[in-house]
Amino acid sequence: MSAGIRTYLELMRYGNCLMAGFAAVIGTLIAFNILISWSFSSGFAGSFPFLDAGLVFLVVFLVSGAGNTINDYFDIKIDSINRPERPIPSGRVKAKEAFYFSYLLFSLGTLLAFSINSVCGLIALFNSLLLILYAKTLKGTPLLGNLSIGYLTGSVFLFGASVFGFRGIEALSVLFLLAALAITAREIVKDIEDMEGDSKEGADTLPLRIGAKKAGYLAVLIGLLAVILSPLPYFMHILGSRYLYIVFLADLGFLAAIAQLLLRNNPTKSSKMFKIAMFFALIAFIAGV
Repeated sequence: MSAGIRTYLELMRYGNCLMAGFAAVIGTLIAFNILISWSFSSGFAGSFPFLDAGLVFLVVFLVSGAGNTINDYFDIKIDSINRPERPIPSGRVKAKEAFYFSYLLFSLGTLLAFSINSVCGLIALFNSLLLILYAKTLKGTPLLGNLSIGYLTGSVFLFGASVFGFRGIEALSVLFLLAALAITAREIVKDIEDMEGDSKEGADTLPLRIGAKKAGYLAVLIGLLAVILSPLPYFMHILGSRYLYIVFLADLGFLAAIAQLLLRNNPTKSSKMFKIAMFFALIAFIAGV
């Protein structure tokens, strides 16, 4: 391959991959603590699975990077307008090289996931197929593409919890829901931000289908739902009081993002505020363990 390692890491968007891998390990840690607290009724016992947690991080890093890479492969024309500095449209990575690289990452990640257990393997396989379908087809499907990314991002927590099988998935279902809602709202905002490039390419995104204003209202509604439901992990005794304090800061960030979109009609600033708010939400998950 002609490009250097740093260029391929940029293609993977390694910063996002690191955050996703870290979030998955947090999912493992939270599920472990919840299952310990349920131990009298569930029969759960054991020490924290450090090796499996390390594999969880690696799987999510690889599969996330594969998804970002295959997405850039199918988005060459759009990115040449919206993000010409990216590795493929800038010519630093050939399209065919990026395509093969993504499938190598998908394969490695899925095989490693099956080495943890079958539940992890099936989630990794399903998510890999969904990421490919999203990049090829669903990205241009109004709302369904946004919901797919919401699920994929929220499922990072479920994947971390699936180290403990279906009991872990049950324990983190609420966190999955909150993450999926927040991400879906941000994805709609990002589509509003990218309307110019998407329009020139002929993409069929939600804002282009129903208009930026109506799409913005839907993003606001979903974002507000995430804010309203955010105390649930505390009231369901999944996370402690520290979660409640810090998630309040995240909620303020989400409300600021909503205000940027609703009152100032600034999807670019709104998207950035959503990202900052989600970072605080992740910190809240960690602090509440």
